[in-house]
Amino acid sequence: MTVTNRPTHIVVLSSLFPSRLQPGAGLFIRERMFRVGERIPLSVVAPSPWFPLQGLLRRLKPHFRPGAPRYEKQSGIDVWFPRFLSIPGVLKGLDGWLMALGAYATLRRLKRAGRLDIIDAHFAYPDGYAASLLGRWLQVPVTITLRGTEARHVEDVRLGPLLLQALHRAARVFSVSESLKKLVVARGATPAKIEVVGNGVDTVRFSPRDRACARSALGLSATAPVLISVGGLVPRKGFHRVIEVLPQLLQKFPALIYLVVGGPSAEGDNRAELERQVADLGLHDSVRFLGPRPPEALADVLSAADAFVLATSNEGWANVFLEAMACGLPVVTTDVGGNREVVCEESLGIVVPFGDPQALATALAEALGRSWDRGVIRRYAEENSWVERVERLSDRFQRLARGASEAREHV
Repeated sequence: MTVTNRPTHIVVLSSLFPSRLQPGAGLFIRERMFRVGERIPLSVVAPSPWFPLQGLLRRLKPHFRPGAPRYEKQSGIDVWFPRFLSIPGVLKGLDGWLMALGAYATLRRLKRAGRLDIIDAHFAYPDGYAASLLGRWLQVPVTITLRGTEARHVEDVRLGPLLLQALHRAARVFSVSESLKKLVVARGATPAKIEVVGNGVDTVRFSPRDRACARSALGLSATAPVLISVGGLVPRKGFHRVIEVLPQLLQKFPALIYLVVGGPSAEGDNRAELERQVADLGLHDSVRFLGPRPPEALADVLSAADAFVLATSNEGWANVFLEAMACGLPVVTTDVGGNREVVCEESLGIVVPFGDPQALATALAEALGRSWDRGVIRRYAEENSWVERVERLSDRFQRLARGASEAREHV
């Protein structure tokens, strides 16, 4: 018998989610969905990849798969981390199935408790594919959010067909950028099923701080030109591309400081390589590695800078751009993924071709030398707050749940 007048319950399925062992993993997913959770009851199942010998691998790569607790309560929301078998580098075509098997018992328990009406997966593969299986097994609708890894996976002859199969099975697909939607539609995904809902920004947490105080806290000169990048220390984020052009910039801005904010991520950790690059170029006095900072501390660091830069090779929708803009910073970035959708006007920053060091150097020099209207930049961030995004997502989830309930009543 159908239970009426019961609130919709969403279960978020994502293998990338923060925990006490990986506090920086998947913060953008938690930020988005916990805001939805303020309107709709929500739980999280975050499958954690595991195989018997990964402890030995961590001796060689200390940050490799640090694992996760079995369960945490985060901001009043239940988060489970069931393990699933995943062998590094091989049999990736099985990860979707194995993730589904690993998460099944937890989701079945939630379904029996009346706490599962929709599975909301983040990343189309393996998470979305796993969700599509779980949705069939447990007879609940599935939504999938495209976040950026799809650009790589859809080109893989093994994973691409599985990714598209997951999108075909999903009741609804959200994409954080128009570019990602176009990418999967070009491969055969149904355009009418996909809605672009970009990420937002918390304009209370991210707001301009007193510049003099921010610089003093970091030991920076009040007059030095300052660039900043924030992100996981992995090649994709392009810190090395910025470091590469610093010698050229120092000719024009001798006192230039480049702040690198970030640490290890699920993709790896190339800090040692970056530090060697800095040493080889003689940039010890110009580059400062500040390590990872919690979200609530980022505004203080961002407010010390003149411009934000991310020379990334791939992004879906970079939340950090809006966070920097909310602090009044112009953004210099590469023309990949959804970057141009965020930095969509010349008053907000400069977008350069990827893989063009001279264009990057020229843009950074312009960003440091130009007089920006930081009020305009801040207002753009305010126009992209979470309020509208969360309202739209909540509406779509409620409609989907009502449709599924009505379909069951007519069976």
